[in-house]
Amino acid sequence: MKMDVLFCGDENMADGLLISTLALLKNVSEPLHVHLLTATLRNAKRQFVPLSQHTADFLQGVVTEHDARNTVTRYDITDLVQATPPTANRETIFTPYCMLRLYADLVPALPERLLYLDTDVVCRRDPGKFYHQDLTGTQFVGVLDYYGRWFFHSQLKVADYINSGVLLMNLAEIRESGLFARARLMCQQRQMFMPDQSALNKLANHKRVAPRRYNDQRRLHRNTVFQHFTTSFRLWPWVHTLTVKPWQVDRVHTDLKLHEYDDLLSEYASLAPQLKG
Repeated sequence: MKMDVLFCGDENMADGLLISTLALLKNVSEPLHVHLLTATLRNAKRQFVPLSQHTADFLQGVVTEHDARNTVTRYDITDLVQATPPTANRETIFTPYCMLRLYADLVPALPERLLYLDTDVVCRRDPGKFYHQDLTGTQFVGVLDYYGRWFFHSQLKVADYINSGVLLMNLAEIRESGLFARARLMCQQRQMFMPDQSALNKLANHKRVAPRRYNDQRRLHRNTVFQHFTTSFRLWPWVHTLTVKPWQVDRVHTDLKLHEYDDLLSEYASLAPQLKG
């Protein structure tokens, strides 16, 4: 038994990556294999810096100190992205790195069962039951998007729009069906608000909806397994959006009034200065 987890992004994801990994180490008892997809990308506004090998090596030290069987592997997929770039979505409010997960099927070293997590997702309970579920005939498993489920529909169901921040992926089925290949093509040709998420929901024909607790996007509940620190709408004292990320420790306390992860964030704070060398 083992757990393979995928993160994607540039060097700016280092803090979230560390917190998410520490949370997994705290709650996962089986060997943990962390896979990191990164690339050198640019758009009209900026040049992005890929996640460094130093950061990956530092994380390797953190996970093996916990369990010698744990691993961290970094994959630079610049060539793959340049071969089929998400042309129509390079200039959206989301960085091009949000689409890197759509290239996972092209990396032979990645296993057939893979848990994708955004780096603003914090594991709170053992996700083993979710991870080891039967994936026969299923491309991926995810949780309904808290807001998008009311506005977006891809199939003949009342609610079927899945948030892509937590995805249990069946790469064997995805490779065979060509789902990611078709999603990459859509990102090349059609501009979308949330490119990767929109493409996956539109094109997937064998997706499974999991209970809220596996991607809690609004607030913490007693049975939360993964808490996703997404942007939310607040009504008081006026209607506004609120975005607080786990590495914004002071704001987690003051704005969210959340102390659930104080031990985790304390460990993060002690390690963070070493992240970027």
